Amino acid sequence: MAQVSLRRLTKTYDGGVAAVKAIDLEIADREFVVLVGPSGCGKTTTLRMIAGLEEVTAGEIRIGGEVVNDIPPRDRDIAMVFQNYALYPHMTVFENMAFGLKLRGFPREEIARRVDRAARILGLGELLDRKPKALSGGQRQRVAMGRAIVRDPKVFLFDEPLSNLDAQLRVQMRTEIKAVHQTVKTTTVYVTHDQVEAMTLADRVVVMNQGRIEQAGPPGELYANPATRFVAGFIGSPAMNMIPARLVPTAAALAVALEGGPTLPVPAERTARYAAHVGRDLLFGIRPEHVTEATRTDKPNLAPIDVTLDVVEPMGMETLVHFRLGRTSVCARVDPQAAGAPGEAMRLAVQMDRMHLIDPATDRVL
Repeated sequence: MAQVSLRRLTKTYDGGVAAVKAIDLEIADREFVVLVGPSGCGKTTTLRMIAGLEEVTAGEIRIGGEVVNDIPPRDRDIAMVFQNYALYPHMTVFENMAFGLKLRGFPREEIARRVDRAARILGLGELLDRKPKALSGGQRQRVAMGRAIVRDPKVFLFDEPLSNLDAQLRVQMRTEIKAVHQTVKTTTVYVTHDQVEAMTLADRVVVMNQGRIEQAGPPGELYANPATRFVAGFIGSPAMNMIPARLVPTAAALAVALEGGPTLPVPAERTARYAAHVGRDLLFGIRPEHVTEATRTDKPNLAPIDVTLDVVEPMGMETLVHFRLGRTSVCARVDPQAAGAPGEAMRLAVQMDRMHLIDPATDRVL
């Protein structure tokens, strides 16, 4: 197990296309870090450079304090799990998991011990004599993980390992991967485009965009305190509502005048923070879960708004309702019993202590 350090790491392809732009990242020993972002953001390229599968254009990669830029993948003491399972179809589960150890000349008894341990961790004990064609997709992915675990590497690298599984199986495998990390506790770098996957798995989430790191931190921190417009919109599902607005002075303090909508009071504790931005064009950010049915209007920092519903989406334990404020479609999460029908009026309440103001000129959250 080891710390992974990326210093000014850069990857530029022929033609001057910069896939990764001088990123710095410190990954602690035993930490589970998830790189997340849209397609083309540089997350997979970063992972492949750590693995040694992509040449580094500039910068430095350290694993366990050792610079590994020029060390071939097989000598970096890492294990990688890919999107496709890459299992040998003619070998049993045991043989697939043991194959890498055999190539490295491990004694038979040590191979059996390691495979048995990994099989117990992953629940594969009864499948060791089967071949891949007799396994489900989830079982095959567990075998691929087992092949990595038996190596006892310094670092695990996961390249979107759940993308080929159906939705229900992805949820199950997320739980299993997290349980494995809690048992094995090896430094792990995991790449995904799925922000729900990132939030549920990671000790720390690294949000990437256009080859740069937008923000890194614990999942709860990125959710509650996004630093940029991109992070605010990317983390959370459904995405954060962003409504054109202006800060205006009031007799009490400050308020947010929403385009095509009401003027809502800014919490008193944020007055000093926002005072310099009065009169400017801004974006008012609020998550759907912070716009709910107006059951109490006397609660501090709860501002009522009256809307006309456009679309109603029952989700079982909750209902999503959509309405328009000016040119902007807005989503709210409400109790299923409170939701009206499309075309009906509904009173909602905005939790103003959960608001965000974003400067569209810089895309920074104020």
